[in-house]
Amino acid sequence: MEFKIFSKALYSTWILYRPERVLFDAGEGISTVLGNSVYAIKEVFITHGHVDHIAGLWGLINTRNNAMGDREKALKINYPKKNRAIEDFLRFITEMNPKLRYEMILNPIEPGEEVYLRTAGNFRRSVIPFPVQHTSGEISYGYHVLEERRKLKPEFSHLSPQEISDLVKEKGRDFVTQTYKKKILTVSGDCNALPVSVIKGSETLIHECTFINGGDRRGQNHAVLSEILDNVREASDIKRLILYHISSRYSSKISVLRKKLQEEFAEKGIKIYLVHPKDFLFFEGGVYGVHWLDDIGCGITRC
Repeated sequence: MEFKIFSKALYSTWILYRPERVLFDAGEGISTVLGNSVYAIKEVFITHGHVDHIAGLWGLINTRNNAMGDREKALKINYPKKNRAIEDFLRFITEMNPKLRYEMILNPIEPGEEVYLRTAGNFRRSVIPFPVQHTSGEISYGYHVLEERRKLKPEFSHLSPQEISDLVKEKGRDFVTQTYKKKILTVSGDCNALPVSVIKGSETLIHECTFINGGDRRGQNHAVLSEILDNVREASDIKRLILYHISSRYSSKISVLRKKLQEEFAEKGIKIYLVHPKDFLFFEGGVYGVHWLDDIGCGITRC
């Protein structure tokens, strides 16, 4: 599982998730940062229609149309059904690009509607949207990435490994095991702290954290750090927490806070990362690090 994330609250937010070639949100500047890598994006999932989450769509669509790359690949844009801001913006982009040289699929989706990313034999991975509360009147989603897995049926749990192996040979795997869907990733979008029932069982949680200090929040449109952490402590199976959409007012405090949280949650087996508003975060092959935005293309700082 690999990520490239940029998030500066109010200005721009986007999350690139590989190996599925999925983009969550498309804030301003994404094409500038990714360059021809935009051709690798297969699916876009928009959380809501605020400008800092959709302004980069036009550049993304236009870059794929005019830069040097593979135009045989379709681009599918999934977004909350009946979100007028997104619909109006996509309509404008379509009218301004009447002769696209690749297929663009616009797919309005509803909560619970499953979008398959990859199916190969018994392997299936999909995305399911869920509603979140952001600003009044704004239809907003978070997203789960699910992977279909298999586990031993309860009635065979008392058997030894050898007995299970013999039973599989005799009856087949489908007789001995059952499928279930595992949440391997949850992306919050802009919202209050997601309840335990939503994040429980997710291996990686990418959660907005606009406010480090609860006293700075006005209204109930964004999450506060303490609320997120309380719910993460109560939930089970979370292995990795990535906090993004952090207000720039906390820029000078993030390094110290990151170290403190990493030390606290190491005992619980949870790895914590914070996306600095001035950094471009990457997580690749278990290695975490940042690009300073002024140095993109000029080296990587590994943390």
